[in-house]
Amino acid sequence: MLAAGPAFAQKKPVAERVDSVLALMTLEEKVGQMNQYNGFWNATGPAPAGGDAATKYTHLRNGWVGSVLNVQGVEEVRAMQKVAVEETRLGIPLIFACDVIHGYKTLSPIPLAEAASWDLEAIAQSARHAAEEATAYGLNWTFAPMVDIARDPRWGRIMEGAGEDPYLGSRIAEARVHGFQGDNLGDPTTMAACAKHFVGYGFSEAGRDYNTVDVSEYTLRNVIYPPFQAAKKAGVATFMNSFNTMNGIPATGNQALVEMLKVDWGFEGVLVSDWGSITEMQAHGYAENLKAAAELAALARCDIDMESLAYVQYLAALVREGRVSEDVVNDAVVRILTLKFHLGLMDDPYRYCQRPGSWEPTTSPWSADAQELAEKSAVLLKNNGILPLAKKQAIALVGPMAQEKNSPLGNWRVSSDDFTALSLYEGLVQVRGEKRMTVASGPVFLKGPISFPFEAEINTTDTSGLHAVIKAAREAEIAVLAVGEHGFHSGEARSRMSLHLPGLQEHMIREVLKVQEHVVLVLYAGRPMILPDDITEQVDAILLAWQPGTMGGPAMANLLMGKRSPSGRLPVTFPRSEGQIPLYYGAYNTGRPGPSDAVFWSHYGDGPNSPAYPFGYGLTYSTVTYTATQAKQMGDSIAVQALVKNEGKVAVDEVVQLYTRDHHSRVGVQPVRRLIGFQRLSLKPGEERMVNFSVTADELSVMTSEGERLFEPGTFSFWVAPHSAAGTPATFDWK
Repeated sequence: MLAAGPAFAQKKPVAERVDSVLALMTLEEKVGQMNQYNGFWNATGPAPAGGDAATKYTHLRNGWVGSVLNVQGVEEVRAMQKVAVEETRLGIPLIFACDVIHGYKTLSPIPLAEAASWDLEAIAQSARHAAEEATAYGLNWTFAPMVDIARDPRWGRIMEGAGEDPYLGSRIAEARVHGFQGDNLGDPTTMAACAKHFVGYGFSEAGRDYNTVDVSEYTLRNVIYPPFQAAKKAGVATFMNSFNTMNGIPATGNQALVEMLKVDWGFEGVLVSDWGSITEMQAHGYAENLKAAAELAALARCDIDMESLAYVQYLAALVREGRVSEDVVNDAVVRILTLKFHLGLMDDPYRYCQRPGSWEPTTSPWSADAQELAEKSAVLLKNNGILPLAKKQAIALVGPMAQEKNSPLGNWRVSSDDFTALSLYEGLVQVRGEKRMTVASGPVFLKGPISFPFEAEINTTDTSGLHAVIKAAREAEIAVLAVGEHGFHSGEARSRMSLHLPGLQEHMIREVLKVQEHVVLVLYAGRPMILPDDITEQVDAILLAWQPGTMGGPAMANLLMGKRSPSGRLPVTFPRSEGQIPLYYGAYNTGRPGPSDAVFWSHYGDGPNSPAYPFGYGLTYSTVTYTATQAKQMGDSIAVQALVKNEGKVAVDEVVQLYTRDHHSRVGVQPVRRLIGFQRLSLKPGEERMVNFSVTADELSVMTSEGERLFEPGTFSFWVAPHSAAGTPATFDWK
């Protein structure tokens, strides 16, 4: 079949070619295209002789496997592809997938950190570089971007998305899809992207991964759906089901959700289950056995079964029993084969094996851009003037992250090599040299080795090493404390009850503050963290590094030493206490917003409603001022503007944000503020710029619970502001 492929391609469109292949397939071969396995044997070695691997190998040779994940490297990919192409009846090639989340070998900052850059071009470029590197290792499908809106920082996978806001999340979803896929999936340096997790996964109750989700249809349509719709509009090739329930039904078996995706939205690509999510319908209490789960998933139009072994065991029988129509199977196979044609695999199964590459992450072709994005992503949360550091200062660089080369890589780096990040110490040596710098890591952070499948064990008792930190801090002019959570403290299954610094770190900071007046915190994290008031009040500066990736050390050093002014802005609210969660800027006003002298308003009796740091917040090494927002009607739109000026002596990148509020909406109550635009601009010292936005009725419209988009004229306020809690609004009556 494949031998005549290229010539056939010149005569027939893809749809006709797909139909021609489909007509040749047996029912078992069709079901096989819907079956995805994790890598199950060393493809360059001998065939497995027994056990689960032998069964999967037999399925592969029978043509009962359509795609695989976590088979990487040109030799492995070519060897497995050769079995599919040369040893099966029809020779249909495999798709090779992997979680390429924020880079492959060379790692950019984690996605939540990238979102803090508010730089859509840089984010798209990051995904583009990840695709270039991953495809050189034989891969052609990534399970990214994650576009779940998340408003609970206890949820570990908040690190994998773009934060709490549907507008920012939608723009970033588009950027990442374009970055991974480019303009042509047939280009062997691009790869198919996957919008995940459909849908609601980021709203897991109590921030506990895999937990129940229960949200209103109004929230679904106005908060959760928009980034998925943006990804679909951007041409994303695939979607992935979520683990959770929605309206009481597991997403993988939820026919109403897929009706929305494939019918209402017109998505023509592939829908893949998440790992084992078909079989998990049994644990949910929805399916009585695996055969029933296979039936439910198929009827919910899940096209590919990832590692449940449900379809390959039961789907053909379900079709023959009349419980699942073969039309359902045909539709799934058409989608899968179409993707294979678009990737170019049907014409050249080995096209992703022609460009083998091997690079050191810190010197790869993408390392410079990874460093620049890390610099753009870091958020300056506090600075009393101590930053940037002077080159001749005597510095004590202390804390568990000072010399750490593994944690800054973050989670979801399954293909990268451990301990390949440049540490903060190495970065500072590059920028300022080793002179007058003392280094001490302090108490042991982890009690044992750490890896993706296992919990991190934190040292909470052994203070050995603390004396060296105190001594170094006492004898220096300034102490730089590199602290935070480990890269494997956030990510899948890394939910946390406490968002405080783990282990002995808060104790260490307080001990340092007793002996050193000038303290800078460099905070490494994969989620919003909580710093106690006594610490935030006493330290001079706080620089949020996130998990900055391979080049994080030089990036943070450049910021600390003033080679660049910080420009990151928070894509998610930082709470003061876990008791405030969920806490997000785009909340509804409620019927009793307060404040009031009496207790009868929406508040806490033991603390403020306000966050530690609001959405959109971030400082620079200068002072940027905003005039009051102005708004006026301009035909069918509203022109909104404000004068923004750099009052300081340092060039800065400013993220100018546009928020609105609809004061009276009968469609449904609206948030007290809603982001509807932003611009990232560079300002020289003393430079001022009139920043203009044009707002249309569509941008102010709302989705009803029934799925109708409506604009209701009325009173609107607009803020052109540096963050979600700032600015002087303009109020406008749209009649």
